[in-house]
Amino acid sequence: MTVVEGAAAPRGGGGTPAWDMVAVTLRRLAPQERLDRVDGAVWALVLDGDIRLETAAGGQTLHAGDALHADGRSTCRLVALTPAEVAVGTLRAVPPLPDPLVVRDFAGSNRGVVELVRTCPLDPSRDQPLFAASYGGLIQSAMLRTLDEDARRGPDPRLTALVSVLDAHPGRPWTVESMARVAHLSRSSLGERFRRDLGRSPGQVLREVRMRHARELLAGTDKPIEQIAFTVGYGSAAAFSRAFSAYHGSPPQGWRSRPGAAQRPEADAAHHSGAGPDQ
Repeated sequence: MTVVEGAAAPRGGGGTPAWDMVAVTLRRLAPQERLDRVDGAVWALVLDGDIRLETAAGGQTLHAGDALHADGRSTCRLVALTPAEVAVGTLRAVPPLPDPLVVRDFAGSNRGVVELVRTCPLDPSRDQPLFAASYGGLIQSAMLRTLDEDARRGPDPRLTALVSVLDAHPGRPWTVESMARVAHLSRSSLGERFRRDLGRSPGQVLREVRMRHARELLAGTDKPIEQIAFTVGYGSAAAFSRAFSAYHGSPPQGWRSRPGAAQRPEADAAHHSGAGPDQ
């Protein structure tokens, strides 16, 4: 299932201008290699490997099959985390869209578009205005259609049920294997569905659940830090303090002493939400 990150996108249809695609090229990147900056709007499809999208608002990992669009209003860059192959399309003008717009598993429902990109990139040196117009229109239509289909489907009920169990029992010694058993999925399928539906890994969601419970206990009770650590699934106060500090930017004791801590919004920790999963 596609996961859209950003505000709701305008849908295609009558009166919507097609994307003015200039070129589509294939790039192979070594680990830690940065994709050269492309001025203006860009569409990218991860064909193989994992890449990191970095913007002023934060970062997120894109996996093989994910697609994105950035219109150049804000600075963003792509950095390979593994050996990767990326299809990069440059555009002159597009209708307004959230920036950046990420569509998870675009390739899963648009295999024909992926095959076209792989076998027939758009060469900007050739004078092919009709072909270029069709190319841009096809990719635009596929992106927006995938968004519409996903909005109608909604989240996987197995993941919703699993998150409810995690929320009810944050102190259990959860592993990816035990979460997969609860969801009646394989380990690999669980990770794939979490990325597609929620845009995060099972470990990241588990950490978010545990950190929310920890904040509530710190702000609403006088329980010792060690007791809170065990309650939310950590084996020691030291391990809990390290995880809490990495996620929030301040230790548990500091959070507890802050005025109005119980009402602090989730955004207070949002820029740390990419921290590694619990072990």
